[in-house]
Amino acid sequence: MNYTLHQLKIFLEIAENKSVTKTAEKLFLTQPAVSIQLKNFQDQFSIPLTEIIGRRLFVTDFGMEIAEAAQKIIDEVDTINYKTLAYQGKLSGKLRISVASTGKYVMPYLLSKFMAEYDGVDLIMDVTNKTKVIRSMELNNVDFALVSVLPKKLDVFSIELMLNHLFLVGSKKIKVKKTSVEKIFFEKLPLIYREEGSATRDSMEQFVSKNNYQVRKKMELTSNEAVKQAVIAGLGFSIMPLIGIRNELQNRELDIIPAKGLPLITKWQLIWLKSKKLSPCAVAYLEFLKENKIALINEHFAWINEYTS
Repeated sequence: MNYTLHQLKIFLEIAENKSVTKTAEKLFLTQPAVSIQLKNFQDQFSIPLTEIIGRRLFVTDFGMEIAEAAQKIIDEVDTINYKTLAYQGKLSGKLRISVASTGKYVMPYLLSKFMAEYDGVDLIMDVTNKTKVIRSMELNNVDFALVSVLPKKLDVFSIELMLNHLFLVGSKKIKVKKTSVEKIFFEKLPLIYREEGSATRDSMEQFVSKNNYQVRKKMELTSNEAVKQAVIAGLGFSIMPLIGIRNELQNRELDIIPAKGLPLITKWQLIWLKSKKLSPCAVAYLEFLKENKIALINEHFAWINEYTS
């Protein structure tokens, strides 16, 4: 056996993604490079690790056992690296954060300076919908979560970061009167929704229900980017977080449409379980955030005032 750590990491991603293409994208490699490493790794075993059925890749039972062993090896290597840094007096370890999908426009700006300052810390950030974010906290898989609505069933601490404004938006291709949209007009708009489990979806449904609107037609898409592109293309209108449409507004691809009761306002908050024993990395990040959040928000998000003041 002469496999490398690089091969182990690639095979772990393949076992998780069940796809050479997705693995290549995640690891910033070419597909041929991933395929070659998978072949070289497979050549060291007489039992198949993967199989192709139809056009889909599946990991065999033996492959899954190898993936579990590979994960343990990678974890031990990480431990060695972290202990080495610790003996050198450097903060080290993993910082795990789960982020509600639209939060991807916020969280990186609150992390970049910290990660630059503590280069011994590895970041694992999962971007998904609200339901899965809360689930990851329930399973104690993360240190923190970024949400716009506090979970009702979890006992958490929280730090308020910034307001989240949600506006009715439409394509520049569709002409809409600049006066406030009235009920009769709103109900004629084809509305595009996020998927079930999305906090943006929940806010939009609550707004429609509160105003007793009868939605004429609705579509459902599974990401903020997909909704944004559909609105730009003129497929319909949607209530979207301002934080995710800055470029499209400035490029005059989207228009904010005034409507009674809008914008909806929630708060981006970083949360963690009260029962959680935070790692040194997590404690350091909390201290960093408390000291720097105002300056970082002013630096990166002052543009929001142009649309909300």
